[in-house]
Amino acid sequence: MAYSIDALTEDCYPGTTCLINKLGIQDEEKLAETEAAIVLGKASLLDQQPMAGAFDFAHYKSIHHFLFCDLYNWAGQIRTIKISKKGTVFVPAAEIPSCADACFSRLAAFTDEGLSHQKFIEAIADFYNTINMLHPFREGNGRTQRLFFTQWIRHLGYEFDLSDVDPDEFMIATIYAAQGVMDPLIEFFAQKLQGPTMGLDMIFQ
Repeated sequence: MAYSIDALTEDCYPGTTCLINKLGIQDEEKLAETEAAIVLGKASLLDQQPMAGAFDFAHYKSIHHFLFCDLYNWAGQIRTIKISKKGTVFVPAAEIPSCADACFSRLAAFTDEGLSHQKFIEAIADFYNTINMLHPFREGNGRTQRLFFTQWIRHLGYEFDLSDVDPDEFMIATIYAAQGVMDPLIEFFAQKLQGPTMGLDMIFQ
């Protein structure tokens, strides 16, 4: 889904809205197809052998770099432009480092000890919304975030199944959360924090 950014052609080939990439692809549709195939393959590797890390911002950026480094020179790097999507304005680029440090420090210290299952779900949804508002990269934010959260939740000892999620319904839930209405996102996590190990199909749509 397209973003609204400071300059539509930022980081794109002249006269196009196709992101400059290492493969020299200048057709948006072809780039999207190639990117999807490459990233899904990389994600499969991480699903089998998760990337070691402290679940901090450095870990988050490393996952993005691993997924997208074959395509973009800026993989794993914080964006330098302002972006928005479907009316949601994300954290300004200059504020990402400080906001990320605060968010990931809180996440790293999180424990479910003493929490009811409902309170645990609410905390996960709150973390997801907070990191979603960062949207720290030029592209690939959703895929990185879903993979990171899958690995983090599994690290906490829970199963997390996204295999049958409707991407549009999930996007609507994140839009509501960005507006302060958390119930749809909380309900999403209430449904998905149970069941078998998830597949990767939805993550990388």
